[in-house]
Amino acid sequence: MRRFWSSISRPAGLSLLFLLSPQVIAAGESFPVSIRVDAAKATGELKPIWRFFGADEPNYAYMKNGRKLVGELGEMAPKRVFFRAHNLLTSGDGTPALKWGSTGAYREEQGKPIYDWTILDRIFDTYLERGVRPYAQIGFMPKDLSIKPEPYQHKWTPRARYEEIYTGWAYPPKDYEKWAELVFQWVKHCVEKYGRAEVETWFWEVWNEPNIGYWRGTPEEFRKLHDYAIDAVRRALPTAKVGGPDTAGSGGRFMRAFLDHCLRGTNHATGKVGTPLDFVAFHAKGAPVYTNGHVRMGIANHLRTIDDGFQIIASYPELKDKPIVIGESDPEGCAACQGPQLAYRNGTMYSSYTAASFARKHDLAEKHGVNLEGALTWAFEFEDQPYFAGFRSLASNGIDKPVLNVFRMFSRTTGKRLSVQSDNAASLEDILRQGVRGKADVAALASLDTNRLCVLIWHYHDDDVAGPDAAVALTLEGLGFDKATLQHFRIDQGHSNAFTAWTKMGSPQNPTAEQYAQLEKAGRLAALEPSKTVQAEKGRMSVAFELPRQAVSLLVLSW
Repeated sequence: MRRFWSSISRPAGLSLLFLLSPQVIAAGESFPVSIRVDAAKATGELKPIWRFFGADEPNYAYMKNGRKLVGELGEMAPKRVFFRAHNLLTSGDGTPALKWGSTGAYREEQGKPIYDWTILDRIFDTYLERGVRPYAQIGFMPKDLSIKPEPYQHKWTPRARYEEIYTGWAYPPKDYEKWAELVFQWVKHCVEKYGRAEVETWFWEVWNEPNIGYWRGTPEEFRKLHDYAIDAVRRALPTAKVGGPDTAGSGGRFMRAFLDHCLRGTNHATGKVGTPLDFVAFHAKGAPVYTNGHVRMGIANHLRTIDDGFQIIASYPELKDKPIVIGESDPEGCAACQGPQLAYRNGTMYSSYTAASFARKHDLAEKHGVNLEGALTWAFEFEDQPYFAGFRSLASNGIDKPVLNVFRMFSRTTGKRLSVQSDNAASLEDILRQGVRGKADVAALASLDTNRLCVLIWHYHDDDVAGPDAAVALTLEGLGFDKATLQHFRIDQGHSNAFTAWTKMGSPQNPTAEQYAQLEKAGRLAALEPSKTVQAEKGRMSVAFELPRQAVSLLVLSW
C-alpha cells in the first residue's frame, strides 16, 4: 500500500480524488496499477458493438420475464439494439423448451402452403414495442417442408448429448421454390405490417452454424438454400440488409467457399453471378474448464477464433468495408447446458470476462482493418426455471445478473475512443497466445462524447480464484474543462450484484415480495460513491481507488 500511495502522490498540481471504502482498505494487500487516458488523443469512433443479443428459444421474448428483459435491453440504446433468435420458422404451437421454440408459420394442406404469422408477429411486436429490432434468422425448416420430417421436435435436456437436438428441422427443403415463397411471404408481410423504412434497418440471414450439425445437408445445398432465401428477401424488399453465413467458429474452408460463391459463383436461384452480401457473420466461443477445484476461463480460444475470422474476411479485397457481425460471441458454446466448468455464469467472473473480451474485439478489428459492426451475446433468460439455475443468461426470473450491468456500462461509452495506457494490461498478443494466466489484466476502455468522458476499467483473470485488489491510479490528461461531475459505477461482490444478495438471503426459490424488490434493486447498475464535483488543473486530474479481482468500474465525467 505504501508503494500505491507514493506512486499517486508524485505528480505535482493534480487534484486527487480518493474513492476508497474502509472495508476495501482493510481487506489486505493490493498491487499498484497506473492507467493514463489522454482525452486529446482519439483513435476513431467507438462503435457500439455490444448492442446485439440472442437466444435459442424465441418464445421466451413475449413471456413475463422475457418482455421485462427485452425492455431493459431496449432502454440501453433505443432502436439500436438487435435480437437474433433460432426457430423463427420451426413448426409447433409456440410452447418453448430448452434449445427449442416454434411459431407454426408454415404448414401444408393437400400440398398447398398455409402461412400463419400470429406467433412471429407476437415475437417481433415484443421487440419493436420495447426499442429492439430483429436480426432475423431465416430458419429452421418447417416440418411440412423437411425432406426428413420425423422425428421433428427433440426432447433435449442438459443431461443429454448435444447432438440429440438435430432432428427434422435441420434438413433441406423438399421443394426450394416453396422454401423461397415462404421467405418471400414472410418478408412481404413484415413490410406491410411494420413499414418499409423499419424493415430496411433489420438484418436478414439464413440458418445457424450450417458448417456443423445444425445443417443436415451438404455445403452446396446450404448455398442453394441461402441463395433462394436471399433472393426471396430481396424480391420482397430490394433494399433489405442481407448476409451470413453465421458459421460455427470462423468457418474455415466452409466460410471461404461461401464467400467465393457469394462474390463470384453462380446464384442457384437467379442463375446470375453472385449473391448479395451486405454483412458477413461468424461465431466465436471461449472454452472454460474445471481444474483444481475452480473454473478456468478460455478467453484465448474466444479471441483466437475472432482473429481467424477477421483474417479470412480481410483476405477478400471486396469485403474490406463490409460490416462484420460476430453472430454469437460468448465464453462458451451452450447457454442451456450446465456443468462445473460453467459455474462462472451467475457472478462477477462473467461480467469481468465480458468487459475484458469486448475491448479486445475492438483491438482485433483494428489489427485487421475490418469493419466490426457488432458482437452478439447469445444469452437471454429462461422462463419458469429455478433462480440462478446455472444457465448462461442475462437475468434469472426477472432479476438482472451482474453481466447485464456491463452492457449498461457499455451503453454509456459513446463517441470517440481515447488512447489508454495501463502498466498492468495484458497485451493482445499474450492473450491470444495464453489467455490471462499469469498476472491479472487490469486495463481500460475510454470514450469522449462532447461533454462526457467515460473510462471503463476491469480487473480480470482466467482463474476463478481469490486474488489481491488492484490499487488503481488513474490519470486523465488533455481535459477541456476546469470543473466536472464525477460518477463512479461499480460491479463487484457488493455492487450491481443480485446473485450475492440472493445468496445472502439464503438462496430462496420463493422469495417474498419484499425480497424480490430487494433483488431487483440489487440487480441494477449501482454507484460506488455519490457523485462529486472534481477539479482539473492545466487539463489534468487524477482519481485513485481500489478495484477488487473480477470487479468492473465505470467512471463518468460530465461538464
